[in-house]
Amino acid sequence: MKHNKIRIAILGSTGSIGKQALEIIQKHDRLFEVVLLSANSNWRLLDEQAKTFNAKYAVLTGLVSENTNIKIGDPAKTKTYVDPHALNELVNLPEIDIVLNSLVGFAGFSPTYYALKAHKKVALANKESLVVGGAIITELLTQSKGSLIPIDSEHSAMLQSLIGEEKENIEEIIITASGGPFRSLSLEEMQDVSVEQALEHPNWSMGSKITIDSATMMNKGLEIIEAHWLFDLPIEKITPIVHPESIIHSMVTYCDGSTKAQLGPPDMKVPILYALSYPRRLPLNSSRMDWNQKYRLHFEPVDYSRFPCIELAIDSVRMHKGGPAILNAANEIAVTQFLEGKIKYIDIPKIIERCLNKIHFDSALNYDSLVELDQQTRDYARTICQHGTN
Repeated sequence: MKHNKIRIAILGSTGSIGKQALEIIQKHDRLFEVVLLSANSNWRLLDEQAKTFNAKYAVLTGLVSENTNIKIGDPAKTKTYVDPHALNELVNLPEIDIVLNSLVGFAGFSPTYYALKAHKKVALANKESLVVGGAIITELLTQSKGSLIPIDSEHSAMLQSLIGEEKENIEEIIITASGGPFRSLSLEEMQDVSVEQALEHPNWSMGSKITIDSATMMNKGLEIIEAHWLFDLPIEKITPIVHPESIIHSMVTYCDGSTKAQLGPPDMKVPILYALSYPRRLPLNSSRMDWNQKYRLHFEPVDYSRFPCIELAIDSVRMHKGGPAILNAANEIAVTQFLEGKIKYIDIPKIIERCLNKIHFDSALNYDSLVELDQQTRDYARTICQHGTN
């Protein structure tokens, strides 16, 4: 019997994207229903969510050594898993139509891989899935009946600007960046910025890891790599620019000189809903642009001397097939160390560069070799942090 509602698994439901997705589903409960929810360690919020949405499955991936007998939600309705690998199997469940992957970092790669192998539609907020395993994921998409729809506001904007167009007519994709909290700081002023300062994003409300990535502008480097794989374009055709207002989310210039852009106030619910409903559009009670008001939109080039992470990301693609995986793993360790107060903000790109220069990858590119490379890089990055970046 055909199921009437679209059944959704939300990976990372206690994070910023996950919570907003649940708000959307609650508003459109005649169309969507929640089947699975997962969290790293926030079991109290996960418990509350599971009860509210009557989730059939709840997964905790970060409490393996403790509380293995914990029960999430109503035990009569919800089956609980406390297992870091459970998602790889559960995304195969026939009662799941869409897997919304909002996990942070490399942890999101495996569920994306297994969901696509199971021919699921993946609404992707985990850019690392493509940064690290772009070649593997895109090859898998050629064999799978599944699909991959981006949630990142920039890539959602690209997708919307590309509809109805032919790939050979694309001249350039322009990916916009707010510039983060340190857009106007000099290199000297960046020397001693605090964690608290780095977490104060001027436009977006996000989790701590992606907020630090926005401060270093590594998020833009990762998004360039993601766009490279998502739309099968040379890295040279993807240009980052600073646009402080975050009104234009991305633009596409075509061979006749025309440029299409997607605009709107900063609101992640818009790309989340678009990914869940694609190719349809559904109503959303979001902020609108009031075109009767005066607006000033500013654009400026990226200063790579102050934000070297973008250039490191672009270079990693040109190095070798394992370059982006090394970049990502080194960045995740460096950001964690910075958030814990163990290194300075300015040390983040230094650690990444040392890892890119030191670690080599000559193996065949596959799931197992990527997992091994990720672990090797993390170990080396931790060693650098312990002994200093100089």
